[in-house]
Amino acid sequence: MAITQRLELKQGQSLVMTPQLQQAIKLLQLSQMELAAFVEQELERNPLLTQDDGEPERPEAADAAAAETRPAGDGPTGIDRDIRDGRDMGEPASSLQDGYDNVFGDDAVSDRADIQAHGPDDLTETSWGGIGAGGRADFDDGDFSGDDRLVSAVSLRDHLMAQLSELALDDVSRLMAANLVDSLDEAGYLTEETADIAERLGIEIEALEDLLATLQSLDPPGVFARSLQECLEIQCREADRLDPSMAAVLAHLDLVARRDLAALARFAGVDDEEVVEIIKEIRTLNPKPGHAFDSSPVQAVVPDVYIRRGPDEDWLIELNAETMPRVLIDRRYMTRISGSEAARKDDKAYLSECLASANWLVKALDQRARTILKVATSLVRQQDSFLRHGISHLRPMNLKSIAEEIGMHESTVSRVTANKWVWTPRGLFEMKFFFTAAIGSTDGTAAHSAESVRHRIRQLIDGEAPKAILSDDKLVELLKQDGIDIARRTVAKYREAMGIGSSTERRRQKASRLG
Repeated sequence: MAITQRLELKQGQSLVMTPQLQQAIKLLQLSQMELAAFVEQELERNPLLTQDDGEPERPEAADAAAAETRPAGDGPTGIDRDIRDGRDMGEPASSLQDGYDNVFGDDAVSDRADIQAHGPDDLTETSWGGIGAGGRADFDDGDFSGDDRLVSAVSLRDHLMAQLSELALDDVSRLMAANLVDSLDEAGYLTEETADIAERLGIEIEALEDLLATLQSLDPPGVFARSLQECLEIQCREADRLDPSMAAVLAHLDLVARRDLAALARFAGVDDEEVVEIIKEIRTLNPKPGHAFDSSPVQAVVPDVYIRRGPDEDWLIELNAETMPRVLIDRRYMTRISGSEAARKDDKAYLSECLASANWLVKALDQRARTILKVATSLVRQQDSFLRHGISHLRPMNLKSIAEEIGMHESTVSRVTANKWVWTPRGLFEMKFFFTAAIGSTDGTAAHSAESVRHRIRQLIDGEAPKAILSDDKLVELLKQDGIDIARRTVAKYREAMGIGSSTERRRQKASRLG
């Protein structure tokens, strides 16, 4: 067969992702702070973009958490809608106000997506709530104080350096001490080997030990320790509690973790009751003294979507407008500059490019908001039982079930649910929380959510008697009585993931009154 050159013409179809399409997909998975930073960059780069800093109107009747923001929303096709101003969100939002194009339009700020309720239950009294993966959110605690959330403005290094100036050290020792301060980790530990430190500083190990002994007397007690045992010993020595029994217990912290009282009593030379008192005292110490410093302020989680009870016992799904950038296009500026006789051809081309980029950003932000609301609305529809009755009614759900309902790809749903938070009457949750694996049922009915099964395991363990500790096999038996078909190894995996010890460890804990 001869090898020849020839030209062929073929017709085919392929998906080409333009840079703008790639950027629009990226916008879906950005968190609130990341989106705000991206929009800020666009505002600096594009002269035709401006930000509307006007305060959004507050709702007249909303829950305590929702009352601080102006929710906005839209429901997907097929959902009953309560459109207050009579307009449909199915059309693109683009209204001209005072020479500006609003990214959401008036209708996007006023529309709400409603899902009809199926019962009169009042969710103001909740039996379970949480933040993220299940921590309880209780904002009515009378002991809560805003001062508890404050972090020290003084870093650990500054705190220690201020004390170094008061020590009677020569200049060389002071320089070496400052070097050791810079070698501490966030917890206040020296993680580098003593021999390596001595070689690096060019001193004998004995001289380093003497210097460390001086530095370990600084505040907070426990800094400059090279292990957890040494950190606790420093604190006990500071409190004049480092007797032989305490030292023996600290030398066997692995037994403390296993709550092996018999072995600890044998090593410490005391009875079980004294070991219990020693362990209680150890638990009052601070294993990471440096964490009181160098802490970044905790950022409060702001929900992207609000889900609350409507006046007709339906669910109202509303976007948090304060988390959505309010971007406007200054068409007056565009008209004034492009219509100027002094404007050069290159300037007009640049303005045209900026206008196209601004229009794309407006549409991309609008589409992002609509997509988030569609996913949230589908999520509420499928998790209606959880919102009404609590964690035990959480349904197993995956990305595919949401994607099929709203007519989008699973990857799109995955991006939308990343870094997004939802406020519900049950608490504040990340969207990813609602996607859990399915555990089969013994009677062949609907499967159980893995999260609800974990909650049931915790309930059973919390309710066990000190003299009747439940083994994993017994937990499997009790769960099957509740209609949950689960293997023993799965129970053990869930128990360990929740930080719950084995039946032997729990028996020792409750017998020693340490729990």
